[in-house]
Amino acid sequence: MALAAPSLGAAAFAPFAAVALLAAFVVDDGPLFELFARPGDRQDGRLNGLAGFALAATGLALLATVPRVTMPLSVFAAAVLTLAYGNLGARLVDSRTSDESLRAAGFVVAAVLAGTAGQAAIASLTGDAMLLARFTLLAAVGGLVGAVLRTALYERDDPLVMLSIGLVLWGVEVLAGPVSPTQTGVALALTVALGYAAYALGTASVAGMITGVLLLLFAVVFGGFGWALVLVSFFGVGALATKFRYDSKAERGVAEDNDGARGTGNVLGNSGVSLVAVVGYAAAQTLGYPFVSDLLVLAFAGSAAAAMSDTLSSEIGGLFDQPRLITSLKPVPAGTDGAVTWQGEVAGALGAAFVAGVSVLVLPLPAQTAAIAILAGGLVGMTVDSLLGATVEGAGLGNQAVNFLATFAGALGAVLVWIPL
Repeated sequence: MALAAPSLGAAAFAPFAAVALLAAFVVDDGPLFELFARPGDRQDGRLNGLAGFALAATGLALLATVPRVTMPLSVFAAAVLTLAYGNLGARLVDSRTSDESLRAAGFVVAAVLAGTAGQAAIASLTGDAMLLARFTLLAAVGGLVGAVLRTALYERDDPLVMLSIGLVLWGVEVLAGPVSPTQTGVALALTVALGYAAYALGTASVAGMITGVLLLLFAVVFGGFGWALVLVSFFGVGALATKFRYDSKAERGVAEDNDGARGTGNVLGNSGVSLVAVVGYAAAQTLGYPFVSDLLVLAFAGSAAAAMSDTLSSEIGGLFDQPRLITSLKPVPAGTDGAVTWQGEVAGALGAAFVAGVSVLVLPLPAQTAAIAILAGGLVGMTVDSLLGATVEGAGLGNQAVNFLATFAGALGAVLVWIPL
């Protein structure tokens, strides 16, 4: 039905709306009901799952045909097919094993294959260019978005997942520049290899690994490989610092939970600002605002420097005695929020300097003096994290929110320091 959209035009929503009505009010027994029923559907005597799925597809079909600026039909088809076949791939894996990582892999692989094929079919039906490299990259983004949401939501939340995939892919289609087969191949190979390494080494949970891979792919799509390399430098060094003398930190009560494996919330808390910056950069480039683009490059690097600085100061500083509360400099027990050591501060400064050096080499920075601004942003972010930890963390703000605010402070600090330079 999704592939019939070019022929149906403004009526592309009708088949999905009909399925939603049948699922919700007509089919309540028999072979068709058993084919589509989920456990909760049998209890309710209604195909709620299929109805929700079809209603979400109806909404996307309307977006692809009715507004003055419409969602591309290829994006509409990709959103429907990535979720439908991603679910199928996950179910096929479930029938053989309960391994969560394999289930996620089954979802993503099936989603990428179906999303790519669907976009290619739409292109052949509409006479558009057959851009298989772009189709594959879009399908990969859709599959990863779906897989991340699948780890956080219930099966009945398919409508939200499909709408999210469709809107994200629409944004990528509008903002992403031309994509070559080489770029697509290298980007997918790099992100998959790094994601697998993070999961295999125990530095990320399944959800955290998928989220990290998605962020790296966004960095490549909206910025380029240099942007992804900056994130890789943080992910890699930060993960090694977390694992460094983990047992000793666990004995002192300062180690990360879950054996140091970072989850989705932790990844987004440290890299959410970077994601916003690289998407904003792509938008500024598309709209022709070079000065804004320069500021967003600095914000991206400053937020990454802050994340690196904060991580190293915590992971290295936690190994040393006599921590002091940053607000009063009074000695406090190890593990106290807002506690710092001079060794941790030095490690954090070195981490910010490392990100600044990488950024100068691989990012389109406005000037060499930007390295000073990025270093300053890292130090600002590290300090803000400690101040928030000593004052409000645990009394209204969680660790992930504090990390987000600290990286935002790092981004803002880098921009404000660079402007007078």
